[in-house]
Amino acid sequence: MRTQRQVMSFALQRRATLEALRRPSRVMMESDPCDADPLLVTSALHHGVPAGRECPVCAGEHLVVLTYVFGDQLGQYSGRIKQSAELVEMESQFGEFTVHEVEVCPDCGWNFRIRSYLLGDGRKRRSPRHVQTVEDIYG
Repeated sequence: MRTQRQVMSFALQRRATLEALRRPSRVMMESDPCDADPLLVTSALHHGVPAGRECPVCAGEHLVVLTYVFGDQLGQYSGRIKQSAELVEMESQFGEFTVHEVEVCPDCGWNFRIRSYLLGDGRKRRSPRHVQTVEDIYG
């Protein structure tokens, strides 16, 4: 992606969390990292892209990466899961939005944000008009 900037890797925090899992005597910085929300697990099963490596906790083969987008200029589409092809398209349509990549293992519930970065062409735009969705109609 050509406009990718402000890349933040969470590799060190991930490594510390995995180390704390392996050594129970150490204090964990956050709650249990294997407590994936059921909606996150469902999203991983249906929308996840295979990570190409095994789960660091259970050594399962189903580790996937989800890509979430957030930003004021995205309007109602903020907080949605997007694929790589959609991100390339969105770069020229929106001025600035944040992308968060989360790895999830549906088998053991491992979930961790592995990377975040900004995308967009940098031009200020209004958020798109609210389009009525099925969620609006049926709640």
